[in-house]
Amino acid sequence: MKSIRIFVAVAAVLLTVAAMAQGPRGFGGPDGDFHHMLQQLDLTSDQQSQVKAIFEKEKPTLQPLMQAMRANHTAMSTLEASGTFDEAKTRALATQNSQTMVELQVEHARIKSEIMQVLTGDQKAKLAQIQADHQARMSQRAPAPPDQD
Repeated sequence: MKSIRIFVAVAAVLLTVAAMAQGPRGFGGPDGDFHHMLQQLDLTSDQQSQVKAIFEKEKPTLQPLMQAMRANHTAMSTLEASGTFDEAKTRALATQNSQTMVELQVEHARIKSEIMQVLTGDQKAKLAQIQADHQARMSQRAPAPPDQD
């Protein structure tokens, strides 16, 4: 039970970072909430341990990226609150933020790839179906594109 709580806590931190990096779609982008999907796969205790180990292994890479995102957000908020628009500083912060987001997306893809190696063929098929269902639901919620006059 303790290992599941640790897994959930680590995954929650990762989800928060990934959500910041990917905007409204959250961890997994079009794939949706990957952690939530993993919970639906009935992972064995051995698989849970392997997934936990993947998150722990990647934690040293994720932490500096999360710190960079927080620092950038704080710097941008401070700049905006100053009341004076400084395009050069704004562009520099935006560029730095986009580079951090790229690194987070690469890290997310790496983690997902490693986790996929832990899953059985049936679990991979079930995950693909869950992701397809999620994408269909998200497409139904998406606003209609503006009219092209």
